[in-house]
Amino acid sequence: MARTGLDTNMIISRAAQIVNEVGMENITLKMLADDLGVKPPSLYNHIGGLEDLKMQLMIYGWKQMEQGIIQSVIGVSGYNAIRAGCYAFYEYATENPGLFNAMLWYNKFLNTETMGATSGLFSVLFKVTSSLNISEENCNHIIRTLRGFLEGFSLLVNNEAFGNPISIAESFELSLNVLIEGIKTLEEK
Repeated sequence: MARTGLDTNMIISRAAQIVNEVGMENITLKMLADDLGVKPPSLYNHIGGLEDLKMQLMIYGWKQMEQGIIQSVIGVSGYNAIRAGCYAFYEYATENPGLFNAMLWYNKFLNTETMGATSGLFSVLFKVTSSLNISEENCNHIIRTLRGFLEGFSLLVNNEAFGNPISIAESFELSLNVLIEGIKTLEEK
């Protein structure tokens, strides 16, 4: 039953796929090991247990999202970059619901490694907002507002919590437009 070539990246990547299928709360090391074709104790050569797996999934998810946002803002600037970054965030979160859950609910402030999980992503957003001639303090408020909107909206979509039959895509676009118009009022402030 041993599998050659098994490494931590392969384990985390496959675990991310599994949590998207079954949910974060349902993944077990036995399930993961069975899927990978190894015995559960073999996983301990790469991860420290279920809690370590969840922490690694959180970091993995944020890093993957960061790469998507970076790719989305290449070649665009200003408000177009904010829009592109927000769409990249939303698409990643809604295409990876189980992993997104891990990203939000695992403690990012546990240690230096987990604290760095979102630093690159929010650094990109900070660079975009600061290019708009908005004060550093207001840029931080904007990022917090965008994060709250994106995480909340994505969670509602992932949990099918919008009961109204109007288009969710239209609601997202309208909400983003409202936020961007509000951000514009902070220029030179």
